[in-house]
Amino acid sequence: MRFALPLSLLLAACGAEPPGEMTNGAAAPAPGEPDPRIECRLGAATAFERLCSVEVAEEGERRVLTVRKPDGGFRRLVMAGGGQVAAADGAEQPRSSQMSDGRTEVSIGGDIFRLPLAAYRR
Repeated sequence: MRFALPLSLLLAACGAEPPGEMTNGAAAPAPGEPDPRIECRLGAATAFERLCSVEVAEEGERRVLTVRKPDGGFRRLVMAGGGQVAAADGAEQPRSSQMSDGRTEVSIGGDIFRLPLAAYRR
């Protein structure tokens, strides 16, 4: 504990953010720019917030969505048929359900993401 203050001062001097203030870069975009943010409910949170972001990449024949959380964590999902997603890697498979507004609610590892999957199709 006695090193906490010197470490904070050192980080401040370097212009780095102190621990606990991490972000995934999901700030509001400039006017006219596409908005990669989505609503998510993370861990024990009780409300959805527009805190997470999505990156889309082609990996061979599959389209992979990387959903980034504000703490730096992420989930990689692969687009599957019928408006569904599957885990791109790892053993934990997501559960998904269609919402009335066209988005898909994806639950994995205690987190829930609301994805506009139609926007990510080829």
